[in-house]
Amino acid sequence: MKKSSNQKLNTIETKIDTKSIKLRIIAAGQKAVNELIKVAGEKIIKHDPEDDLSADRLKNAAATKKLAVFDAFEILNRIQQEKEAMDLADKGILRTDTKQGFAERNSK
Repeated sequence: MKKSSNQKLNTIETKIDTKSIKLRIIAAGQKAVNELIKVAGEKIIKHDPEDDLSADRLKNAAATKKLAVFDAFEILNRIQQEKEAMDLADKGILRTDTKQGFAERNSK
C-alpha cells in the first residue's frame, strides 16, 4: 500500500516532534542530575547544638545521599543511551544489537 503525501508528512512531523520532546526530556534530566548533586553534596552533620544527631537520622541522611548518587548515575546513563540512539537514528542506523528478541525488547 502506497502512503499518501499527507501520511508521509505526518510521519515526518511525528519524528521531529518526538525528537524535540526527547531533547526536552534530556535537558530536564540534566537539571535533575544537578539537583541530585546538590543533595549529595550537603553536609550530613551540621553544627547546631540543638540538632538531634541520632543514629537513625544519620543513617537516613547517608542513605538519602547514596540514593541521590545512584539516581544521578542512572539518569546520566539513560541520557547517554538516548543521545546515542538519536545520533544513530539521524544517520539512518537502526540499533538492534541486543541479545533479546523482539517480544522481550518491546514488552514494556
